[in-house]
Amino acid sequence: MPVALFALALGGFGIGLTEFVIMGLLPEVAADFGVTETVAGYLISGYALSVAIGGIVLTTALGKIDRKRALLSLLLLFIVGNMLSALADTDALMMLGRIIAALCHGAFFGIGAVVAADLVAPHRRGQAISIMFAGLTIASVAGVPLGTFLGQAAGWRATFWAITVIGVIALIGIAVLVSATPAPERTGSVLGEFRIFRNTQVWLSILVTILGYGGMFGAFTYIAFTLTGVSGFSAGAVPWLLVLFGAGLFLGNLLGGRFADKYLFATLVTVLAVLAVVLAVFALAATSQVVTVIALVLMGGFGFATVPGLQMRIMNHASAGPSLASGANIAAFNLGNAFGAWVGGLTLAAGLGFTAPLWGGAAITLVGLAVYLVAGRLRGGEIAPRPASVSEPSLAL
Repeated sequence: MPVALFALALGGFGIGLTEFVIMGLLPEVAADFGVTETVAGYLISGYALSVAIGGIVLTTALGKIDRKRALLSLLLLFIVGNMLSALADTDALMMLGRIIAALCHGAFFGIGAVVAADLVAPHRRGQAISIMFAGLTIASVAGVPLGTFLGQAAGWRATFWAITVIGVIALIGIAVLVSATPAPERTGSVLGEFRIFRNTQVWLSILVTILGYGGMFGAFTYIAFTLTGVSGFSAGAVPWLLVLFGAGLFLGNLLGGRFADKYLFATLVTVLAVLAVVLAVFALAATSQVVTVIALVLMGGFGFATVPGLQMRIMNHASAGPSLASGANIAAFNLGNAFGAWVGGLTLAAGLGFTAPLWGGAAITLVGLAVYLVAGRLRGGEIAPRPASVSEPSLAL
């Protein structure tokens, strides 16, 4: 694989850290700014909302320049946002830094997925996309615990300075290793690229992303309650169990990309079906610590194995605007996070117990699978796989 992919992965690693590390540092941030935990929590929700907006708006705004320059511009935004967070002396200024950093999130992964796919032969594009997203999964496995430890030991600002440095290194890596590309050809106005949303398959891809990823994330959002309240683990064991979940994310991402290259339709059908089964079995046997450990790894693995394939699918059906479609799908992942967490919260509020979010996640995933099968039928059934391309429409589902 081209070494440029690893520069993209490093950028993804830094962005993943920015999104998730705040969760482990909220107590310190809240105490420093003298705000409640609820107010500090807005630093998380504000980031997520900005990701959804930036994924579409910035991808469109940068559509007239070559993709390398677009990525470098986004990383500059990322660096400024995290530097502002590190220097913030009020929670409002911290929120501004988080919003600025978040705006680049969706566009970076959206444009980066197209760049990664173009760096390799058509039959290896799923693997290339998975390598870029590997940075995000590594952030959840190792980066977040290490970032939290650094913040607790040297102050939370040290963590954001470290993330800023990672952003600078990633910027240099992309500047040196990623080749410049001509500005994407575009006819008509910038907004003309939004014609891709006339394609029913683009909307079905977005819906499958929201449901397929939302099912896993809805279960994951409340997993700490399941681990301590049902499985009987101590609170101190939860971070280590989440490392196992993160290891599943990492492996699932890489394997999902490899199989999606060869059998996109079959891979997504299988992964979504197995994910629903894993969540259901987890809910049924959550009192067993052995089953819980295995289920955590499988939940992460099959949950993130959908990501490369879902990115490939929407780009295949949006040849007129692959970057915009890819960015929109990143926004869909974040909408899935919010939707899954909302459904999981409803199940808990209904008094259904701490395994209820797992059942809710399984149900959401099954609906996502049903939508995907309908999308396949609208395309005439399962079509023999062929190498996917981001420059021309593909029949791969």
